[in-house]
Amino acid sequence: QVQLVESGGGLVQAGGSLRVSCAASGRTFRTSAMGWFRQAPGKERNFVASITWNIGSTYYTSSVKGRFTISRDKAKNTVYLQMNSLKPEDTAVYYCALDATSGSAYPLNQTGRYDYWGQGTQVTVSS
Repeated sequence: QVQLVESGGGLVQAGGSLRVSCAASGRTFRTSAMGWFRQAPGKERNFVASITWNIGSTYYTSSVKGRFTISRDKAKNTVYLQMNSLKPEDTAVYYCALDATSGSAYPLNQTGRYDYWGQGTQVTVSS
């Protein structure tokens, strides 16, 4: 099985920046895409961003466009989320996810697309 380990979370002031990382390791696997989701207290787990692994096409939820940037290092099997102009509303546990299946019927912004999940990293934005 594949293990995903997130890092880089923490406390930041509103308007500040933070970069979270997620490294995949374990038994042999293929990566079709990786994504980030977040879950705030009392809220559902929602899509943030995703990136396809071969070409690097990126997708974002509307509330983070222009502020967040997703990227990947194919050699390291690592995905990053650069978060700028952070707002208190961005406070959540951020989870990374890996799609190891080719030709999935689920779209990239749905949890069902992904086969493996990280443990989450806390991001707190103070006002």
